[in-house]
Amino acid sequence: MPPEISQNALPISADEKIEPEKLRERIDQVLDFTLKHRHLNTQDHAAWQILHGSLAYGRAFPVMHEGQPIPVIDYLAEGGRMNGWTIERGFKLQSKEEGKDNFGMRAVTEPGTRAGQGHYDQWLAILSQCDVPPDATFVVGPDTFTMTNFVQQVQLDTSRNHLREFSWTLIGLTKYFPTDHSWTDISGKKWSIADLAQIEIEQGLANGACGGTHRLIGLTMALNRRKKAGLPIEGVWADAEQLIQESITAARQYQNPNGALSVNYFQRPGSSPDLAENLGTTGHTLEFLSLALDDEQLKEEWVRRAASYQCEVFERTQQVSLECGALYHAAHGLVLYRERVYGPREYSAE
Repeated sequence: MPPEISQNALPISADEKIEPEKLRERIDQVLDFTLKHRHLNTQDHAAWQILHGSLAYGRAFPVMHEGQPIPVIDYLAEGGRMNGWTIERGFKLQSKEEGKDNFGMRAVTEPGTRAGQGHYDQWLAILSQCDVPPDATFVVGPDTFTMTNFVQQVQLDTSRNHLREFSWTLIGLTKYFPTDHSWTDISGKKWSIADLAQIEIEQGLANGACGGTHRLIGLTMALNRRKKAGLPIEGVWADAEQLIQESITAARQYQNPNGALSVNYFQRPGSSPDLAENLGTTGHTLEFLSLALDDEQLKEEWVRRAASYQCEVFERTQQVSLECGALYHAAHGLVLYRERVYGPREYSAE
């Protein structure tokens, strides 16, 4: 059943012109409410839910452990345990630390559980977007791994990704390497960032998770880094640019009159009476748009209407239990939009 709406929520309407400063205030209010009043804990919630919160708020996002709040990244770094944070020792690495053997850090994929990592390299993608530095450490049982060990293991395991779903791999590796980076995996196969981008483009959006938004986000982040480095946009990168621009056009074309983006993402128009569904679909698409649009495009009225609609859905569902993936991707979309349009701000759960 669709969630019941808050009696104090403003009506969803696109009739009135949206004032930019009032929108900023609403964004800040809904983001603060979500951070301060929606609490997750290590007893009742799993890594899949908790790490989605970290995606939205980075190091500011806490988890309750034995009644005390602790930032999720710090909790994991210090050896904290949670259902679904399934880490194992990977391959022995050539480098050594303090004369001891050095091993890769492998996150076990547990698709469909909604507890563990649902996609290959999903945890890498989330931690990288939390700006975890390469020398950061994570205690797991008797082992202490660095973020570099995590990145090294992902590269060695590239051929293990039998689904060839590299959206999260692309997000994570692009954070730590330039787009001309290449490597050799444990099987001896050579890979490059461009190879991952090519496979993602060939896969298309129709069969991609969440309407292909994760695929688009990975390609956008890689393309943005390449542009920032002043490297040529040709070949696979020109193809990525074309797919991204076509998706932006589709998102605008299929937008609903009330500002919601299509529940069918980039395939065709679509609306739903279920506010929770709209939270997820508009949230994922706004997340992509906030990375892909340039500064002037982000200030256009149609994007402002999407952000305003998203705020209204947050307001209407304040007292409703929401699925964490949709909730925190929607929050992340607003965080990115707010940062790009109005500038960054700090978040605190206190």
